[in-house]
Amino acid sequence: MSGFTTHWYGELAKQEQLIDALWNSLLVGLISAFCATLLGALAARALARYRFPMKRGVHGLLMTPLVMPEVIVATSLLIMFLAIGLDPSLVAVTIGHIFINIPFATAIMLSSFEQFDDSLEEAAVDLGATEWGALRRVTLPVVAPGLLSSLLVSFTVSFDEFILAFFLSGTKPTLPVYIWGQVRFPAKLPIVLALGTLLLVASFLLLIAAEYFRRRAARLTAPASGVYDD
Repeated sequence: MSGFTTHWYGELAKQEQLIDALWNSLLVGLISAFCATLLGALAARALARYRFPMKRGVHGLLMTPLVMPEVIVATSLLIMFLAIGLDPSLVAVTIGHIFINIPFATAIMLSSFEQFDDSLEEAAVDLGATEWGALRRVTLPVVAPGLLSSLLVSFTVSFDEFILAFFLSGTKPTLPVYIWGQVRFPAKLPIVLALGTLLLVASFLLLIAAEYFRRRAARLTAPASGVYDD
């Protein structure tokens, strides 16, 4: 390798296996991000609004995947899936990514719901809205930036995740697993480096967008908390 060239970026489009792995990662990332955000939002809503026994314990349990070694998580999930008859596949990878994304989604949505003023919902109900109508017309629009932030962060984590995908993907590798397989061949190194550059740029852009929506959610909910204080 010597000198500057964009040749290898053009070669990326000619790699059929790479394109297949990219689609696998996009599919897994989108599904796992949506499911993790939905579950995280429900958990955050309960933690922010209600009091119940072992609340702190439940919160800590939801955050457990953040501190567990991924190798242990991947091995445990693989053993469990094989025990119930689920072979390594994209379905198994998706379930694993939902599991590790729930803490991120819960933390982001908990911040949004804790800053949300529940009296806004109560006012909507007093004015004749149903609980579902108040949730749809008042709560969700206010916390929508938090939802977008959660989706972007969860997608980024899933898209870049390697260890769980390596254990659970089977014959349909995701993009990180494909990259790991190509690194072993020196002739493939320039293509891998070009792909890695694009992935780094894409990941940074997604995280910047996620932070933007998180800050926007904080701005939207912070003023609302003082609307009825007077």
